[in-house]
Amino acid sequence: MTTSPEARRPWWSLLYTWVLIGIVAGVTTGWLAPGFGAGLQPLGQAFIALVKMIIPPVIFLTVVTGIAGSHGVGSLGRVALKAFAYFLFFSTLALVVGLIVSHLLQPGAGMHVDPATLDAAAVKGYAAKAHESTLTGFLLAIIPETLVSAFTSGSILQVLFVAILFGIALSLVGETAAPVTDLLERLATVVFKLVSLVMWAAPFGAFGAMAFTVGKYGVGTLLSLGALVGTFYLTSAIFVLVVLGTVAALTGFSILKLLRYLRAELLLVLGTSSSEAALPALIEKMQAAGAAREVVGVVVPAGYSFNLDGTNIYMTLAALFIAQATGVHLSLGEQLALLGVAMLSSKGAAGVTGAGFITLAATLAIVPKVPVAGMALVLGVDRFMSECRSLTNFIGNAVATLVVARWEGKLDRAALARALDGTSAAPSAAEGDPRLTERAQ
Repeated sequence: MTTSPEARRPWWSLLYTWVLIGIVAGVTTGWLAPGFGAGLQPLGQAFIALVKMIIPPVIFLTVVTGIAGSHGVGSLGRVALKAFAYFLFFSTLALVVGLIVSHLLQPGAGMHVDPATLDAAAVKGYAAKAHESTLTGFLLAIIPETLVSAFTSGSILQVLFVAILFGIALSLVGETAAPVTDLLERLATVVFKLVSLVMWAAPFGAFGAMAFTVGKYGVGTLLSLGALVGTFYLTSAIFVLVVLGTVAALTGFSILKLLRYLRAELLLVLGTSSSEAALPALIEKMQAAGAAREVVGVVVPAGYSFNLDGTNIYMTLAALFIAQATGVHLSLGEQLALLGVAMLSSKGAAGVTGAGFITLAATLAIVPKVPVAGMALVLGVDRFMSECRSLTNFIGNAVATLVVARWEGKLDRAALARALDGTSAAPSAAEGDPRLTERAQ
């Protein structure tokens, strides 16, 4: 029996161990000293800011070198087309799953909430942002004002847009651009070294974020709406293990092994309540698992805006919960309208702070029978559900990357098996190994 390289390392040298310790310490601090815990929010914010700082160069270098080394611009179009077909199907399926489970379990039934007693002012800001977020505005915002501004705008899609154009240009120029491609390859090595250094700040970020969440919102708030939170976590687990598990099996790998392979990143997402915190590590780990760079570079960043399985489950589940709690009956036509609007609004608010709540407001606005003020019912526990949204989104994008790579014939099955079985010595930014080696194309 082969022993994994990771198993031979002492526990105290593994990053995910310290992230887990940070999460437990944060929950304990927030519970025992709520005021102090709530004041630790800057720790979590600082770590997220550090990660966001390195996301643009990671995406740019991964996409550009991937396209330049693929020796064919046509394959890029196929990858994008297959990725968006996947995103559309499974995003819609996530909405349907949320709708079905909310009907089966009825988490809001029997609450008999009078809409007039709800605090509409508490959700007014989210409703205003939902009105401002349109699909047209979202699409136009993908184009940066300048090439350089894409790296300072904070928009993942702007960086992806510029990287694709630059990569295509390098590919078309050919041998003349070889020195530039070589320079970018070397620069990528340095950037991933930087990623590994930043990742070691993750335990502090997870500690601060969890201490803030528990300290500010308290476990009492969580227990008061336990039916909704429990239903959402159960639905997300079913979607990951059954739906995505089936997709993984058909693709030739185990969803459980993938979760084990990504455990450090999953703990990081759980601790910080942000899937962006693990984006650089996901890019590197997907390449280490045998997915070609050009596939990873397109699918992962695009998926962060267009493949939001967890957010979509949350939208239909929360919308039906509010309807049930306020005694509103929705016809089949009105529920189908909710599905359609949820698909569009989830794209229009992508990348916006509080996107889950904003998209919920935009979805409810299409059915006047459901009071938007009803969002106040879930406002208190939304922070606790955001962890599950982020985790499900993250897992969905990991599966999508491997599936699209398989469809394109650009998935090294041997490398995938080694990575998921834990026998690969491939570097991982999340585990603190800064090396960047050539991935199988």
